[in-house]
Amino acid sequence: MAACGGDDDEQTLTVLAAASLTGTFTELATTFEDEHPGVDVVVVLGSSTTLAEQAVDGAPGDVLATADARAMEVAVDGGAASLEPEAFALNELVIVTPPGNPADVTGLGSLASPGVDWARCVTSAPCGALAETVLDVRASQAEPVTEEVDVKAVLARVVAGEVDAGLVYRTDALAAGDDVETVETGQGAASTIYEITTLGGSALASDFVELVRSPEGQAVLRDAGFDAPRIFGDGQ
Repeated sequence: MAACGGDDDEQTLTVLAAASLTGTFTELATTFEDEHPGVDVVVVLGSSTTLAEQAVDGAPGDVLATADARAMEVAVDGGAASLEPEAFALNELVIVTPPGNPADVTGLGSLASPGVDWARCVTSAPCGALAETVLDVRASQAEPVTEEVDVKAVLARVVAGEVDAGLVYRTDALAAGDDVETVETGQGAASTIYEITTLGGSALASDFVELVRSPEGQAVLRDAGFDAPRIFGDGQ
């Protein structure tokens, strides 16, 4: 899908991005617009798998950024990706609680405690798949009271005080500031690598991917709490 033109030759670049990229990709979109006069960047946020499925089904989009490789494979296998997906960030799963941690959650094991209501993403979303993997190892008896469509929805439940805890990405916990408290999972495998590709192969889409992976883009991601993926820069 090529970037669309509009009135007065203005072009629109549509970026489909995981919900956990809300702050960083909004900032990078502004940077891209400043560097490309006449281009309007529209960032569409949501569950990675859902966005990948929509891209395969022909929904408008020029760039796809997912929170894990599994979601990206949906786009690749469906023929929507026009560029070999590239890793650009790493994120970790943490537990967040309302201020004061009223249920005294100390780790994954606490999620199985009687009376602790907690939330996670649905398994089809990267945050849910990662949560399921970690819970299989550390707290197999823990059952959430709700499974949300994406990490932002889980965070909203915690901030509203509707649950005692939620499994979200570290970047979302940092962005929430004083609205939540963070508890480490104590599980080293609780991390995911983000991938990005173009949809249709337009030059503008390739330029946006380059911005994300550039030192400037990596600095924006790092400031938000992302790490560079361990394979970043080794040609994979």
